[in-house]
Amino acid sequence: MASTGERTLRLLSLLQTHRYWPGPELADRLEVSPRTLRRDVDRLRELGYPVNAHRGVDGGYQLAAGAALPPLVVDDEEAVALAVGMQAATQGAVAGIEEPALRALTKVVQVMPPRLRKRVDALRGVTVSTTWGGRREEPLDPEALIVVAQACRDTERLEFDYTARAAQTARRHVEPHRLVPLGRRWYLVAYDLDRHDWRTFRLDRLTGPNRTGARFRPRELPTADAADFVKQGIRGRQATYEVEVLVHAPAAALAHLDRWATIEPDGPDRCVLRMSGDDLDWPVFALGACGAEFEVRSPDALTERIREWAARFGRSGISA
Repeated sequence: MASTGERTLRLLSLLQTHRYWPGPELADRLEVSPRTLRRDVDRLRELGYPVNAHRGVDGGYQLAAGAALPPLVVDDEEAVALAVGMQAATQGAVAGIEEPALRALTKVVQVMPPRLRKRVDALRGVTVSTTWGGRREEPLDPEALIVVAQACRDTERLEFDYTARAAQTARRHVEPHRLVPLGRRWYLVAYDLDRHDWRTFRLDRLTGPNRTGARFRPRELPTADAADFVKQGIRGRQATYEVEVLVHAPAAALAHLDRWATIEPDGPDRCVLRMSGDDLDWPVFALGACGAEFEVRSPDALTERIREWAARFGRSGISA
């Protein structure tokens, strides 16, 4: 017979996989008597797990919903599936869940044994992920993402190589504060110990992150929150293109683009869309998907790019 602790974890795992377990079947799976099963169920209740008992010939046990989510117990296959799924979610597969997916992924990876990490790496190596709404210029390394997230969580100083926009790579020593998913990229907000100031780092330009083991007392961020700090930095940076378009639709109709653009009402049925960036294909895609007429105000290069897209689509049209 397994030890009490091992048996309790096994019981919890079984209760989490079935909506309802008949008492005799559950006792048989655990290789214990009905009396021992009742004691184990009481032990789970003491730990905060709401287990309902149903009496009678068809009596059994069921894990009910509680006031808070209790710790979950998963087997090897479930752990691998969770890690791979959460890695996909951090890449923006579903808008708005990147950050919580990263937090969950960090917790799973921290306690995952090496044999399971190898399975996750192997599965990821033969899996192609896609991102709706644009592409990253450089692939994002999930391992780097996890290391940085753990350093943020544990207030631990971090070292890494960083390639700036001028293609110069240097070693950086920082106190990591928060990770911010914005648009198609992840950003690290951190206090740069060499430059003695707050900085934003794109994770696709960051390599070889290393947790130093040195803890630090968190500093006060100069803005309301980390997301605001990243947005201010992007607005203050000189972009290759500054896009301004008059769209013949209410501002609310373009609300799904507010993560990438600034949208201002211009009357009841019009709005002005502004975007900054080094690439024009994403603005063309966003405008084409908004389902409304529009007028390009600037730059002229955007008008030319739209004409290129229109000509290409026209050549690909099906003739009658």
